[in-house]
Amino acid sequence: MLKLRIMRRIFMSLRSLFFLGIFGASLPQMVLAQTADPARIPVQELSDSLIAASKGGAKLGFAGRSALLRPVVTRSFDLPLMTRLIIGAPWVKLTPADQNAITAAFTRFTIAQYAGNFKSFNGQSFTVTARVESRASDRLVRTTLNQPRTAGIAIGYRLRSSGGQWKIIDVFYNNAISQLATRRADFAGILAAGGAKALVRHIDALTAKAANS
Repeated sequence: MLKLRIMRRIFMSLRSLFFLGIFGASLPQMVLAQTADPARIPVQELSDSLIAASKGGAKLGFAGRSALLRPVVTRSFDLPLMTRLIIGAPWVKLTPADQNAITAAFTRFTIAQYAGNFKSFNGQSFTVTARVESRASDRLVRTTLNQPRTAGIAIGYRLRSSGGQWKIIDVFYNNAISQLATRRADFAGILAAGGAKALVRHIDALTAKAANS
């Protein structure tokens, strides 16, 4: 009976050591995966899709790259909120039809910009930092666009929770140039001078330029 108990204890000890030997090395990765900030997910998905569009290049063409990027861009970005933030105070004075028209134009332009900029592959890649920074209730995810034989480009994304999902609401190039601020400066005068229709024409012109870049 005593011998049976001793054998049982030895077996339990060996089984514990076996478990730690096989699975112990993967425990840090498992913990990291469980605790990774969900705000990184849309940024990683966008980065992966941009590289895929680059690899598709001329074979996909502008229309094909736009079709590839449209779902991830509309899912990753809160484009309606970005449009409202860009327009600012005049937004509430616009009719719902004009608000929808401007939002749709800005959505087309955002997709076209990415499809035009990521049109060929030369070995570039994205690095998305694991550390996510807090900005009040928002999150900031930093990335680097790595390019062979060229200095990397720092791109930061500000995200806000919307309906339980993190969505991009601003992009910072070189960690300084805000897309919202740049577009606000560009759009404000046109909207004030010519109204919503003039602004939609201007944004559509930018979209056409991106398609032909």
